[in-house]
Amino acid sequence: MATSHLIFFGTYTRTTSRGIYAARLDDETGVLSAPALVAETPSPTWIELSPDKKRLYAVHASKAQVIGFEVDATKPALRPLPLPPWATEAAGSACHIAIDATGRALIAANYGAGFVASMAIQPDGTLSEPTIIQHSGHGPNPQRQEKPHVHSATISPDNRFVVVCDLGLDRLFTYALDPATARLTPASPAYVEAQPCSGPRHFKFSRDGRYAYNVTEMGATTVAYDYNAATGALSQTQIVSTLPADYQAKWGAEIRIHPNGKFVYASNRGHDSMAVFAVDSTSGQLTLVEIVPSGGKVPRNFALSPNGTWLVCAHQESGDVTVFHVDADSGKLTLMPSRQNVAMGVCVAFYD
Repeated sequence: MATSHLIFFGTYTRTTSRGIYAARLDDETGVLSAPALVAETPSPTWIELSPDKKRLYAVHASKAQVIGFEVDATKPALRPLPLPPWATEAAGSACHIAIDATGRALIAANYGAGFVASMAIQPDGTLSEPTIIQHSGHGPNPQRQEKPHVHSATISPDNRFVVVCDLGLDRLFTYALDPATARLTPASPAYVEAQPCSGPRHFKFSRDGRYAYNVTEMGATTVAYDYNAATGALSQTQIVSTLPADYQAKWGAEIRIHPNGKFVYASNRGHDSMAVFAVDSTSGQLTLVEIVPSGGKVPRNFALSPNGTWLVCAHQESGDVTVFHVDADSGKLTLMPSRQNVAMGVCVAFYD
């Protein structure tokens, strides 16, 4: 059993951050070591490890959308993989990426341009030129939903489908995935409508693949779905708030499911809190357990340790990285004394 966990942090490099940082979390005490820079790269705001953990990919403001790194977990260190000549052209970066279970396909969501990009991962870790699926239209909020804003891509547990959240259109799209070619094909039905002005942001499947959960940015809600693994179709079953009833400013951020499948966690920016929900094993429905302060300002992203004992949260505005102990029976969170600073930390990825 591991005595510590290696964690990578993605950041905005608008202020003092210089790229991707790494730290170790003691599995016995919850003490987090001082984060160290492991790769200089501009605003790696989303990072994702390959299934074999040999490579890490980060969003990149180029035609490639993504840059890859070889991982040396012993130091730790990241060695950048070369961008192909065609990829050096500047372009708006993606905001979220997902890698399929075979490690052969990478899907990137581009918020600013409103498209989904799919690319093949070559044996050496480099990426093929992206195939773009451009979304079109707009949502009901003219300030936030004037055009498509693709916010995330999530691959189903059986590796057959990709669910894409479009904040600008209030829709969750489903695409069939061919890992061998990294091609996406619209499923039937192609999408499900979300609550108007809710702004679907991030999405997670339950461990058994029967249910799925979406955190909305503009609605600050967690939406439960039944999932049809045969067709990729989603059926909405429940909407629950991630905020206290008397709090009006809504700015949902991240959603995660505990490794034991019994609890769902969501973060609230502005309110600066974590919402904890218990999952009914027979229906997938959620019941609020608690809403607790996140320990910093703007909890943009968080992740649970693989053993489910710890939750680590990165705060974009205050730079705090906070650590919570997770009660495996109740799902409740206890804020630990240990904390570190990562300037504009916006992504947390456990290596082990």
